[in-house]
Amino acid sequence: MSSAKTESKVDYTIANSDVVQKYKTGGEISAKVLAHVKELCIEGAKIFDICESGDKLMEEELSKIYNSKKASKLLKGIAFPTTVNPNNYPAHVSPVNADDETNFTLKNEDVVNIMLGVQIDGFPAIIGESMIIGESESSPIEGKKADLLHSAWNASEAAIRQFKPNGKNWDVTKIVDQVAKIFETTPVESMLSHNQTRNTLYGPKEILINPTKEHKNQMDTYRFEENDVYGLDILISTSNDGKVKKTDFKTSIFKLTGNSYALKLKSSHQALGEFKQKSSGLFPMNVKKFDDPRKTRAGLGECVNHQVVLDYDIMTEKEGEFVAQYFTTFGITKNGIVKYTSPSFNPNLYKTDKKIEDEGLTTLLAQPLKVNPKKKNKKKTEESK
Repeated sequence: MSSAKTESKVDYTIANSDVVQKYKTGGEISAKVLAHVKELCIEGAKIFDICESGDKLMEEELSKIYNSKKASKLLKGIAFPTTVNPNNYPAHVSPVNADDETNFTLKNEDVVNIMLGVQIDGFPAIIGESMIIGESESSPIEGKKADLLHSAWNASEAAIRQFKPNGKNWDVTKIVDQVAKIFETTPVESMLSHNQTRNTLYGPKEILINPTKEHKNQMDTYRFEENDVYGLDILISTSNDGKVKKTDFKTSIFKLTGNSYALKLKSSHQALGEFKQKSSGLFPMNVKKFDDPRKTRAGLGECVNHQVVLDYDIMTEKEGEFVAQYFTTFGITKNGIVKYTSPSFNPNLYKTDKKIEDEGLTTLLAQPLKVNPKKKNKKKTEESK
């Protein structure tokens, strides 16, 4: 039998216990690094130092696993570089060095979104979580920042519970909007989440939150299926419209798309060749890994223009507004939802006077993610009588 035929028979879905184990192992590493990064997020800390420490810990933890002869060819690496995104900058802040213009200093009461993740054998376990610098249970955060954190967390948890076989992407869009309104917040406009498969962060099944009319008309209806895996990215803003725009900051994060193009410039060929050599497959990478990040970034310009490489723009909300984020990697199984990364939320850190009183929402949020298979079988037996 040819190796091609053998390869085609490998089950790369979560019906395969080996795949599930890789997601879970990746999730454990991502959770450990997230906890480490959160400890570094204190008043006076510089974002470059925090991101550098997070990326180094991801690589250290990855070096400890799948090292047997049998697993030696298995690819593993960073699936999303550490980003630390303060206040009105919702994502992709990951400075290339200490002199980078985005190497902000964290201040007390900054709202900070942290996002990072690893991949094992092409299965990404990415996590995102929000916190407020200086937060404590003895002196909880109040006002619109507290409302924001409650909103983002509850929107994420309500959204995850919509991912049932035969459920639709628009069910998620609707529930996120419903929760955000309760806390007088707004989902960030036209943010996308996707299903993911091996070596693919952005699968064809898309979930859109707070869509513009144009985006809504362009978006197809997708149904969720058993064994689907999703990276659910929920971003909520304190502003009335949730509109973000591109900043003038140069991004440090790029990703190969898998597309090809006959590049004209020698510098583009060189940058792309080095990028392919250093990258962890089709996953985002910070150009700080190169000897001359400025030169590499410039060389990737033509690659971005012709969609050979995707650049992760640094966006901004309006000055004085704040954005919170929760990113969860999870799978849909026959027994319910299984989280491979689990962002956390402590409601005692954020004091809000707003409550979810809608009976449908409170019932939904109280539902366990996993279904006890014994109870499920018992219910089926009773229904068949």
